[in-house]
Amino acid sequence: MLTLLAYSMVLVFMVLIMTDRLSALLALILVPVAFALLAGFGGSLGKMVLDGIRNLAPTGVLLLFAILYFGIMIDAGLFDPVARTVLRLVGGDPVKIVMGTVVLASVVSLDGDSSTSYIITTTAMLPLYRRLGMRPLTAACVIMLAAGNMNLTPWGGPTARAASALHVDANTLFVPLIPTMVACFCFALFVAWVLGRRERARIGVANLPGLDEVPAPTGGTVDTVEPLPPERRPHLLWVNLALTVVLMACLLLGVLPLPLLFMIGFALATAINYPDLAEQKRRIAAHAPNVLAVVSLIFAAGVFTGILSGTGMVEAMARSVTAVIPDSAGRFIPLITALVSIPFTFLISNDAFYFGILPILAEAGSKFGHAAEAIGRASLVGQQVHLLSPLVASTYLLVGLCEVDFGAHQRFTLPWALCAALVMLLAGGLVGAFPLF
Repeated sequence: MLTLLAYSMVLVFMVLIMTDRLSALLALILVPVAFALLAGFGGSLGKMVLDGIRNLAPTGVLLLFAILYFGIMIDAGLFDPVARTVLRLVGGDPVKIVMGTVVLASVVSLDGDSSTSYIITTTAMLPLYRRLGMRPLTAACVIMLAAGNMNLTPWGGPTARAASALHVDANTLFVPLIPTMVACFCFALFVAWVLGRRERARIGVANLPGLDEVPAPTGGTVDTVEPLPPERRPHLLWVNLALTVVLMACLLLGVLPLPLLFMIGFALATAINYPDLAEQKRRIAAHAPNVLAVVSLIFAAGVFTGILSGTGMVEAMARSVTAVIPDSAGRFIPLITALVSIPFTFLISNDAFYFGILPILAEAGSKFGHAAEAIGRASLVGQQVHLLSPLVASTYLLVGLCEVDFGAHQRFTLPWALCAALVMLLAGGLVGAFPLF
């Protein structure tokens, strides 16, 4: 009976999200509460929910201050020189332009917000595409490949969801994935090189004596001096860069827990760049919508995972899964997880997959001796394809900025995205991020 209720809860949760009957935030709260009451767990509901929220509190704090930190860095103009340098270096060569697009998109995607990455990258690069007659589909493709890869950072969303659903440390989940991200970045550069050569064969290399007319992402043009937005702090560029480098080094070395690192980094960045109290409030308020949307989702997920675990539903579903997996196939569960993550994260939302399906796979994997961290890393392979899903709102922003048809973008980018997932799968197995056999 508990197994039936568990699968029904996951199914109802997924259907409500996929049909837009409820937002993920509301479904994560209302659906598990309703099923817990239906299963007769009303008396222990409060404890289960609080336990779930308590387990996700570090992840919520991490996302809150990571988003604020990178928001402050963007406001202060940390990434502006990268954009200007890329624009100067690419010239009129389509190959350099497309590869420069990948580099710029990867850098600005560090904030974990795809929408911000799309806006900055397209604002900087699309004028060049238009002036040379390059296809904007090419830009949309490589921008999405770069963003999908960089979205694997702990503050990007999927990794945080996987860590939350499995109750593991986000940093433990993330660090072994860094080599796979490097491999996927190199693959994105390769795709850019291939697509750039196609564009070069079609239109040739252009001489752009008027490069100074190309808009820069800060406003104004590449080589002309225009008034900067009031929140920019160009005189603190090297200070902000040093702070970010130190923060990333501490993250990789595990000097302190990730939430505390980003809390300290945010506090220092805000105090250094915006010592005026009123300006601090304005900068925080400017990023409050992004923070609220993400952090509220994480704490709502605590309700879902707390009830899923506290009622024993996870164990019940895991038993049903392991019952149909022969012992000879148990060693392939990480590989199975990686492969099913590709269609699942495309056809359903990240919330439905990571909070509804991943815990089942992880519990089943544990029966065969697989660590939850390995299953979690394997589940992230599908993120190389996920951003092409029609369920991802930011993708509509990208195709709108590039002025391309959504379906055409899917058809053009999907083969490359599937290859990127294969690269991550093979690289992950090679470096031991997750076992393939």
